[in-house]
Order: sequence, then C-alpha cells, then structure tokens
Amino acid sequence: MSSYRPFARRFPGFSLRAPLALYAVVALALPVMCASQAQAKAYKGAEVYSSITVLYGRMEMRMRMIRGSGLLSTFFTYKNGSELSGAQWGELDVEALGKNDAKAWQSNLITGNPRVTSEEVYTSPTSLADDYHTYQIEWTPEYVSWSFDGTEVRRTQGGQASELRDPHSLRFNVWSSEGTGWAGELDESALPAYQFVNWIRYYRYENGEFLLDWTDDFDSFDESRWSKGTWTFDGNRVDFDPANAVVEVGTLILAITKEGSTGFSGTVPMDPQGNASTAPVAPSTPTSPGTPSTPAGSDSESGCSLAPSRPSHEGGVCLAALCLLVFASVRLAARRRR
Repeated sequence: MSSYRPFARRFPGFSLRAPLALYAVVALALPVMCASQAQAKAYKGAEVYSSITVLYGRMEMRMRMIRGSGLLSTFFTYKNGSELSGAQWGELDVEALGKNDAKAWQSNLITGNPRVTSEEVYTSPTSLADDYHTYQIEWTPEYVSWSFDGTEVRRTQGGQASELRDPHSLRFNVWSSEGTGWAGELDESALPAYQFVNWIRYYRYENGEFLLDWTDDFDSFDESRWSKGTWTFDGNRVDFDPANAVVEVGTLILAITKEGSTGFSGTVPMDPQGNASTAPVAPSTPTSPGTPSTPAGSDSESGCSLAPSRPSHEGGVCLAALCLLVFASVRLAARRRR
C-alpha cells in the first residue's frame, strides 16, 4: 500500500469562464469543509507497513505492547485498497488494548463489502506491556488461526476465512481510539507510550506446508522491506508520524506521543529469549486445531468498527460537498443572468 494516501484527493479544474463569485464561494467554503484534514492532531502515532504483499502464510512476531487507557498497539495484515469505494475489505488483526493494565488483546477478521467483522478478546494473567510474547497468525485457503505463546486461541475454518483471496501487506501500528466504550478514556499521563517489536518471521504457504521465507531482526530499518505511514483515519486521536517509528538496539519501536515530542527516549527493554536467531523455528506443518482459550466478553462499540489502519473517507465527503457547492453556485449564477 505504498501508493495509498487516505487524504490524497484531486479536484477538477475550474473553467476560466466561471463567474468570479463562484471562485469566491468555493474559496471561502473549502477550508471549512476540509478543516479536519488540514488540522494536525494533538497526538502522534506510528504505522510501519511492508513494501511487499503476501498471499497466505504464517506471520510470527515477538512484541511487547502498550499500556494506557485509550491506547492500542497492533500487528495486522491488510489488503491494499480495501478502503476504496466498492472494494472488498480484507484484514487480519492482533490488537492489544492498553486499558486495564494491557492484559487483553483481540483477534479481528474483517472481510467483504459491506464490511463484516468477527472478533474475539483474550485476557492474559499478566500485562502484555511487561513482557515480550509471541503472536502468530496462520492464513491458508481453508482457515485462519491465531496463537499466543505457542497455543492456538482461535481458528476460523471456511466462512470469512475463505473470502480472503487477495495478497495482503504486513503492518504494525499504534494509535488512540476515540471509542471510549471499547478502548477506554484516554490516559494522557501514560504518554509517551511504546510498542516494542523484537523480530518478525514470515513463512510462505506452499503445498500444504509453511516454509520460512524471511526474518527481520530489526538490526536496522530495512527500507527495501518497510515504509512509514503519514496518514490518519476517522476515530483516531493520532496522526502517524515517521519520527515515531524508529529502530534501536535490534528493536522496532512504535511510539504514541504528544505533538512536538516525537521519537523514543529511554531504555529499550530486552527480550530474555534473545533475537530470532535463538528462537525456535515453528514446524512446517500447519498448527493442529486446539481448544481456544475462553474469550472475554467484547465491549467493542459497533463490532470493532474502529479497527486500525482504517483510512478515512473524508476526502470523498469533502469532494462531494464541493461538487454540490459548485452545482448550487452555477445554478444561482444562471438564474441571475436570466
């Protein structure tokens, strides 16, 4: 999705024969209609996304998540262009909720048009912000599964899983939801807050097996593999700032900060398991269906409709409003000429 920019928009050129009053009306109204796009947000987050896309496979990563009410930290796969009008959505999420000592994370499967979301929420006995844990998504033509520290917690066989037929990019992001019933009231005192990613592995799916394709230990920020987001979306208190995605001491760090305080400061917490070279490689055979952990009840508003990396449609709304304004102005000018 390196080419998508949620706020990119094009306006048709105006004829030089148009009444001068029409230009004045548009010039006065346009800043009002699009103010939400022009104003910088008071908080900054980060998104890192892959330059490649993958169709099926196993995604495995070691992460230490963010603590703080209203804050979220994620890994997810995303069908590029899902946000476009008429497109079929495709997304698989691991999303940690920072509220309540960051003990809960949820799996999201999002498909279709109109968009359908199925989710399950899991509660850890300890905070996900205190230690690194291994999260895993397996995606095949037949099923999608999520695992936590080697134990499968969810499997969706057929149904929505069978709708995922397009390649996805791989993404991490940190953001703050305005949906307080789901994410909690924003705890500003928790800022700055950081998600730490020790490593990620991608296994391609081939002839019924998962074969290790590549690993990123984040010894550096590999610009041939990753890019940094510069957008935001509806319901998100932050806009994504490249300065809030950095690599230090073999760790990818994604930050949520106040405006003017971007970047990372502090000491990177070390993973006691070391880097990917010392972590065991998962077997090539697909994970056997296990007994899922009992999911906690989800208190997400409107079925997790505020899931991460949901590009805003403000550009389309703005353009539609502009077209209506132009049409009304032209009609008014025509009546006056009569």
